[in-house]
Formats: sequence, structure tokens, C-alpha cells
Amino acid sequence: MAAPVNGDPRFNPLHGNPFETRDDVAKAVVSLFEPLLPFFSEGCARVQIDASTSTWDRAACDLEGYARPLFGIAPLVAGGGQFDHWDKYREGLKNGTDPQHSEYWGPVPSMDQRHVEAAALAYAILLVPSQYWEPLEDAVKSNVVKWLLQSRNGEHGSNNHKYFRIMVDLALESVGVEVESTGTNEYLDDMERLYISDGWYRDGEDEGDTRRIDYYNPFAMHYYGLFYAVHRPSDKARGERFKQRAREFAPAFLHWFADSGSNIPYGRSLAYRQCVAAYWGYLAVAGVEALPWGVIKGIYLRNLRWWAAQPISRRDGILTLGYAYPNPFMAERYLSTGSPYWAMKVFGPLSLPEDHPFWKAKELPMPDRPSIASFPVPGLAFMHMPGHTIMLNSGPDSNKAMRFVPEKYLKFAYSSRYGFSVESDSRGFDVGAFDSMIALSDDDIHYRVREHCEAAKMAGDKIYSLWRPWSDVIVETWLIPSANWHIRVHRIQSPRTLATIEGGFAAPRADFSVDNVHVDEKAAYVLCNEGDFSGILDASSPSKRVGRVTKPHGNTSLMFPRTLVPQLKGTVEANKTQVFACAVLAGPNGKPIKEQWQFPPEIPSIEELEREFQDKGEEIAIMKPYSAPR
Repeated sequence: MAAPVNGDPRFNPLHGNPFETRDDVAKAVVSLFEPLLPFFSEGCARVQIDASTSTWDRAACDLEGYARPLFGIAPLVAGGGQFDHWDKYREGLKNGTDPQHSEYWGPVPSMDQRHVEAAALAYAILLVPSQYWEPLEDAVKSNVVKWLLQSRNGEHGSNNHKYFRIMVDLALESVGVEVESTGTNEYLDDMERLYISDGWYRDGEDEGDTRRIDYYNPFAMHYYGLFYAVHRPSDKARGERFKQRAREFAPAFLHWFADSGSNIPYGRSLAYRQCVAAYWGYLAVAGVEALPWGVIKGIYLRNLRWWAAQPISRRDGILTLGYAYPNPFMAERYLSTGSPYWAMKVFGPLSLPEDHPFWKAKELPMPDRPSIASFPVPGLAFMHMPGHTIMLNSGPDSNKAMRFVPEKYLKFAYSSRYGFSVESDSRGFDVGAFDSMIALSDDDIHYRVREHCEAAKMAGDKIYSLWRPWSDVIVETWLIPSANWHIRVHRIQSPRTLATIEGGFAAPRADFSVDNVHVDEKAAYVLCNEGDFSGILDASSPSKRVGRVTKPHGNTSLMFPRTLVPQLKGTVEANKTQVFACAVLAGPNGKPIKEQWQFPPEIPSIEELEREFQDKGEEIAIMKPYSAPR
């Protein structure tokens, strides 16, 4: 029997957990935490998994490994569960906040990573003071307060990070420490200004970086807003606004999940993995039945089951950087080896008793959803089929200095099964993956892809964007869902000749070259041994591109260590308006999907598309100018 393409999932600490009951979820916290025990330092304030770090200093990275598991441990214990290592955590808190101790976490300057971990400490102080705060000696409490005050008094990043001051303030107030409320309220107001409508927030107010919209909506903006509503009930008006926005977000966010439980990888910080389901659990904590409890519970548990089946850990059970398998190549500069334990945020509902409606509800399948659903605020259209969901993307982006922004934010399509790939060689035009992208090159070595959109619109389920790979090259792209297919149309104007490569979805490549690969003059597809089909068909009139299948560098895909990508290769002639069109089809149920290959969708003309967008097109809300508060 062939080995799984992603490796053996048996070493995943969650492997074999059925995730059917509250007890199953509680066991998962302990299963994830216990492999960390050998990595606690002598003074228990540092958890250093290996010698690597992020761009932050060693102390901040080691603090991540100590602090982030608290997001699972605290609700477990608050809900009556057993945790046997509070002595380590109290000792670590004592030494980490003591400036005279060798394991001191260091001072907390403005715009520092320590603000993030301070929020984890605050979370535990709020939820389980009897274990994490009250047993401390007065001198230790004084050091902890001083350290947390350093954090809350510093400037925080102009995005979801401002919630960390708010969480620290709530914790300090809960233990009788008075804080300056003006700063808290200013940050709360700033977070509310990032709200757009229909449950969507932008995550950034820095000039030039206000278009980012990704998983930070559910696992940060809504999660922390609900946390505030729970822990400061006296601010009823603001708390109700946060709850209402979270309620409005649920009908849109359920489209990010396939009925199998997997979610669409998109945007940054994907190494946090099942943190994407934290929002569903925290709805329960806040008492917001945005969908029937059985539906919410089903999405939550199925996502946990999916992650339990992936080989996401080392053989000693330590979570790794990566997504569906260990892959530090895709990680952002701010991620250290302790960062993946942000996944513990998913365990919030363990603070609720067994008789809470969330836990008592019968798990329900995904509710009836339209096969195609569009959302004009973020500029996204979703396509659902059994076991597979695809998201078409208008091109909201981020100007933050992080790796692979075009791949993480600006591909044409993202998939719950095929995810996306990152490129590995800036001089490797001919060997690029370019899945769900069109790449252009003027020297057959370097290349440009969609990196920033000047305009983006939606007309019903159809999406339009205008982008410039070079200042003198204009590309207009239309994306159109059509049953299990999606259509891409590009109109390109260039003063010089350009080579182009456009890719379909990156499918898993099996050992021994047993995959069925087909290439002809205008199409390419693969029928993989794993049962997946992925194809791309040139629909330009007349046909202008030839098909091929490429084998990208290993570990470029977030989902599979080795992939095959069907592609189309062509040429943009100088000083002519060139129109390329293609139809893309993919799915995990390979043979039935391949049968649909013989029946491609009809391709609309440029004139038809322009008329439709002239009549119905509206600018994507996230693309509209935003004025940050002074």
C-alpha cells in the first residue's frame, strides 16, 4: 500500500481523537501540551523548542512557547478540567517577570512581540485566578503587574494588536490594579473604526495597508471583541455591538469551510491552523447563537477532526511551522517554533459547563448553502461541491513586509483541498508553480504576478480587477464561477513582448510516477493516484496557449510536499491588446470530475462582461479609501 503523500499522521498528538464530545476536546488540550514539558527551561519561564527564532529576540520567542498554551489550559481548568502543571506556570511567571532572574522575559518596548504574549498571560489571570494569580507571593504579584503595565503602556501595532492592551487592562482591573482608562477606550474606538459592514473588519489602519481581510477577522477581531463583551459586561452598548457584528459574520464565514471540515487556506499566519475555528467556539462563550448551536458545533468539531488527520507535528508530538505538513518555508518572519500554539485559542468553549446548549446540542451537518455565494465587502465568491470549496478572490492585499504576499492574498482562486503554493525561485520563471495565477516575464527568467490591484469590482458572482505587473503593462482580469468550473478572462496591454504561464490547482503527486498526466495543444490535466483531478483548458479565441504539466519544487504547496500543476504557456505580443481566457476544473473525486472535462462552460466575451459590470458592477468595499484616526 502506498504511503500517504503528506506523511504519517500518527505522530500528531490529536491523531485518533474522534472529537465527538466535550471530553474529547478537553483531552486534546493535554495531548497538545504534554509534548512541550521536556522543553521547559530550568526556571520554567522559557520554552525553547529548537535554536531557530523569528525576527524577534530569543527571549520573546521562548516566551511564545511558554504563554500560548495558556489559551487552551485556562479554559480547560475554568470549566472544571484537570491540569497538573500549574507549579511550572507559576514558577515561570515568577521568573519571567523578575528583572534579576536569568530567565527574565525582558522589558516590553512599544511595537514588540511581547504584547502578544502578555495577552495570553492576561487571559489566564482572568479565567483561572485561583491557579495562576492568587497563589503568588506579593513580591511576585508586584513584578507581574509592573511587567504587564509596561506592555499596556507601550504603543501597539495599528491592527488587531491594540486588543492586547485591552485584554491586559481587563486582567489588571480584575486583580485590583487601576489602569488609565483613556488609552483603553482610545484603542477600543480604533478597533471599531476598522469595522466595515456585514460582519467584516479590515485588519490594519497604517497608511497603505488597510485592505487586508483574512482569518484575523474571525480569530482576532471577532474573538477579542467577544472576549471584551464577556469580561466587561458593564460596557453593555459596546459589547452588544461586538456581539451583533459577530452574529452577522457567521453566515459568511461558514462558506470558508468545506462540508468535510477543512477550511480554505488564505492570507497570513496559517501556521496557527485550527485557530481558524476559535471564532465558532467563542460564539458559545459569549452566548451568541449566530447559527443553530448544532450547526456551530458541527463546523467546530469537523475542523478539529480534519486537523487531527494531518501530519502537522514532529515525531515527539511538537507542532511544527507549516500548514498541512511541516513546512517552515511558507512561514512569516514573525513566526517562531512556539508560534503554532496559538492554535490553542480554539479551546475557548471548554470554559463552559457540560450542560451549555453548545455542548448539549446534537452535531449537525453543514446547512444548505447555495453552490455559489458572493460577498462584496471582501470581494470573494465561494463555490461549493462535495468535499471541496473554492474561493475566487478580487485581490485585497497587504503591504506589510512579510513573505509571499502575492501568493497568500492575490491568487485568483484558493481551495480547501489544494490550498495554494508559494514560489521558491525569483529567477525560475519556467519552473514556477503559478497555481491559480498568471505570471508574465519579459526575459524568460524573472516574472511578475498580480501583486496589487488598482481597482476591483463585483457584479453578482463575477469579479473584476485591474492590475499592473509593470507600470507600462495593464492587465484586466475577470473571474466567473460556473458550476464546478471557474472561468478566467484576461485582457493584457503591453508595449513589449511577454511570455506567460497560467496555472490551475496544484494536485498531490504520488510516488513512482503513477499519476495520469495529459497535455495537448490547448489544455493540460492530471488525474492523480490519490484520486484528484486538476485541469486547465485554454478558451481563448482563437486558441493561443499550449498545455503542459509542471513539477514544482518540493514543499512549495501548503497542502502537499510534492505536486503537479497543469499550466498554459503563451505569448503576449507587443503593442497589441491580447485576450486570454481559460476554464479551470478540479476536485478530489477525480473520475466523476474528469467526466465533466468534456463539457466546458461557455466563455463570455469581453463585450458581454463589460456591459454587465457597467450595469451591475460595484467597487469592492475593502478597496475603498480608509482614513486612519489621528
